[in-house]
Amino acid sequence: MEILDGKKISNDIKSEIKAEVDKMKERGEKVPHLAAVIVGSDGASLTYVGSKVRSCERVGFESTLVQMPSTTSEQELLKKIEELNQDDNIDGFIVQLPLPDQIDTQKVIMAVHPDKDVDGFHPMNFGKMALDMSTFIPATPFGILELLERYKVDTKGKHTVVIGRSHIVGRPMSILMGRKGWPGNSTVTLTHSQTKNITQITSQADIIISALGVPNFLKAEMVKDDAVVIDVGITRVPDESRPRGYYLTGDVDFENVSKKASYITPVPGGVGPMTIAMLLKNTLLARERHRSRS
Repeated sequence: MEILDGKKISNDIKSEIKAEVDKMKERGEKVPHLAAVIVGSDGASLTYVGSKVRSCERVGFESTLVQMPSTTSEQELLKKIEELNQDDNIDGFIVQLPLPDQIDTQKVIMAVHPDKDVDGFHPMNFGKMALDMSTFIPATPFGILELLERYKVDTKGKHTVVIGRSHIVGRPMSILMGRKGWPGNSTVTLTHSQTKNITQITSQADIIISALGVPNFLKAEMVKDDAVVIDVGITRVPDESRPRGYYLTGDVDFENVSKKASYITPVPGGVGPMTIAMLLKNTLLARERHRSRS
């Protein structure tokens, strides 16, 4: 069993990006600029956005954090998004999800200009991804592909089972794993909350990608020997005995599944760090695209 070490690979990617940015500085070029918009004060979102800002500093990007109160109206947020769309100084930006109830998430995703949508959520970018065209791939699926590639995990002709059908991970992952090329060329089964006999399906899988958000959902008896297991789930479980008052766990019963898997991602330290690294990679791509147009 080999651990797919997202922490290590994400650090490698950040070092590669920093080297690119250093060259840009030497040539006197503008460095990439990533902005993040956060509405309200959700603890997990604040932690995540803070981590993005620190990562920008590390690789030499400029970063802007736009914090708006939880009472922000949909109109106010859309106005802020339009300002960022028009700001030539900003190469890419993200609006941190989830948003408060008074704001329509779909409207917000549609409002972000596709050329600055480094999250890869806009329908235009999602459609390009589905058609194998050059675009921004959503950061978490992009990170999973990168892990598979750097650990040289064979995906060709394999049976991949994706658990979860969200637009952020499950659905794009099912498209990407079935595409021509590598990582890809696998036969994909997309499962979800309404799937019957899920154990029967997962126990036939060569690769399992679980993005359900249910702690310890995937048990050892659901996994065949030598399967590759990618755990995207990350849930805060309250625990008063821990210094933070909680611990993080994934969708996979790691202790028991790891005894059967050939490769497995830990939680934390697996897919999570890769998401931020690929967001930076998308921002670098956005900067290069803007430069080629100007």
